[in-house]
Amino acid sequence: MAQLESTSSELVLDVRSLCVDFDTKSGPVRVLDDISFTLKAGSTLGIVGESGCGKSTTGLAILRLLDNVEGTVRFDGIDVLGLEAEELRRLRRRMQIVFQDPYSSLNPRQTAENTIRGPLNIQNVGCAVERDEQVREMFDLVGLQASQMPLFPHQFSGGQRQRISIAQALILKPDFVVCDEPVSALDLAIQAQILNLLCRLQDKLGLTYLFISHDLKVVRALADE
Repeated sequence: MAQLESTSSELVLDVRSLCVDFDTKSGPVRVLDDISFTLKAGSTLGIVGESGCGKSTTGLAILRLLDNVEGTVRFDGIDVLGLEAEELRRLRRRMQIVFQDPYSSLNPRQTAENTIRGPLNIQNVGCAVERDEQVREMFDLVGLQASQMPLFPHQFSGGQRQRISIAQALILKPDFVVCDEPVSALDLAIQAQILNLLCRLQDKLGLTYLFISHDLKVVRALADE
């Protein structure tokens, strides 16, 4: 059984020879081949490339959100690819993702409040009163108003929806967040606001980011490497 004890290493993520195959009618096709990198705690690593080159696949594979993954992924010394189901569920509290499109990543039938509370319910974190308080604190942290909690996604702007997505990713207080093109679906003015928010949250919460983008200007503004 894989061990969940962390190490004292400065490296929070160590990826070696990562490969991913997609199943097709004619058989498996390799879409990601021999990717290796490391990521220091509290820093931001940018992954840059054109659409379809495998950036998002890399992030999803690291989080065990894809099948047919080979290689080694160590998060804080933990063998992610070797974890069994319950161990992986517990580790997900420390590894989260912000998806690209806030229009499609949020459930249109759930209020903002329930969307952000969802991970707490799944992981059974705290009692109902404690969950309510954490959701209110997270709303404030990402720049949303408590009066907006009962609203549905279609009642928010694109930038506000992405703030909800960020809040949902951070509600479990993770150490590591994959930011998968988090501003590409937003206009330029809103992009700057969300990037500034991500920077402030990183400083305040000590987050480590894997930041995926095709935009060199965006990566230059946020990434350490």
